[in-house]
Amino acid sequence: MFSKSKLLFISLALALMVNACRGGTPTAVSEDSAVAEGPTSSLSPEASVDAGVAGRLVVYTGRSEPLIQPVIEAFHAKYPNVEVLLKAGSNSELANALIEEQANPQADVFITTELFTIQSLAVQGVFEPYLPKGADLLAGGFRGADNTWIGLTRRARVIMYNKDLVAEDELPDSIFDLTDPKWRGQVAAAGSTNGSMQAQIAAMRQLIGEEATQEWLSGLIANEVTFFGGHTDVRKAVGAGEFKLGLVNHYYYHLQLAEGSNVGIIFPDQGEGQIGLITNTTAAAVVKGTKNLPAAQAFLDFLVSAEGQKLFAEQNYEYPLLPGVPLREGVQPLDGFRLAAVDLVKASLDFDATFDLMERVGLP
Repeated sequence: MFSKSKLLFISLALALMVNACRGGTPTAVSEDSAVAEGPTSSLSPEASVDAGVAGRLVVYTGRSEPLIQPVIEAFHAKYPNVEVLLKAGSNSELANALIEEQANPQADVFITTELFTIQSLAVQGVFEPYLPKGADLLAGGFRGADNTWIGLTRRARVIMYNKDLVAEDELPDSIFDLTDPKWRGQVAAAGSTNGSMQAQIAAMRQLIGEEATQEWLSGLIANEVTFFGGHTDVRKAVGAGEFKLGLVNHYYYHLQLAEGSNVGIIFPDQGEGQIGLITNTTAAAVVKGTKNLPAAQAFLDFLVSAEGQKLFAEQNYEYPLLPGVPLREGVQPLDGFRLAAVDLVKASLDFDATFDLMERVGLP
């Protein structure tokens, strides 16, 4: 019998088919491909070219294509004999595809934007254990059991707000303030199919318990929070003034700010007795049955290397797990905040109970 998490992924099969019809087939990435906004992604002068690894590498990624493409291009520059094919989509859509393709894998590597999805897939035997070179240097101990996946970057769960609509003296300072009637109908967030939202709920279950988490979710629904499929819609809606507040990962604030919107950021729950700042982690894994194991392993090595980690920081405003990699200008270091005392890896493993909770409260 399928687990609830597996059933959720399979329920998204139609969405995956629609995505494929509108161009979901993996696309080749070359040195001429478009680059995301931000610093150049060209190969650094000290990096060497490795012609020993060759062939085709298919990467499934829950990250949007503009955010991952500079990393793909830099890898291709280092390994010019590897043709990289990229298939971008939602974590749930790609997870469903990986499950359906287990008997005949089409992907070599999976990159996810949070731990919830990758933990579920690891339990279902989707990945080939591999510990990338240099992974022992990464902070936080973010790796799967038996090295089935490896963490890449960290991101914080924050509240962004429209400065034209919210005065400084009325800003919320906690995620629990989002249930206050003063914000009724003025808050946007990602919904139940979004991996980052799922992971936050899992973390909150560990932090404050099942009952209190359910009360918070019910409070959001009662306060007429608008739930979108993803955070890009949330940030754009807040930036356009359609909502006063948005619950997002921190880098969405920076992306919206870069587009010229008058937005601000709140790192919530920093006061005495509050839960602290909830964070999550992106991750990557080698797909079991990969048709190009050397290239897949080389790719994971690159993702955790200083060059790969620098690209994530510069292009995506994220927090690298490799110590010593500088943050993009304007990104506030996490060591300046009180972080929530939660075991993210353990919390993400309890996915069945988290799905049950979301279903029970009717989270859209």
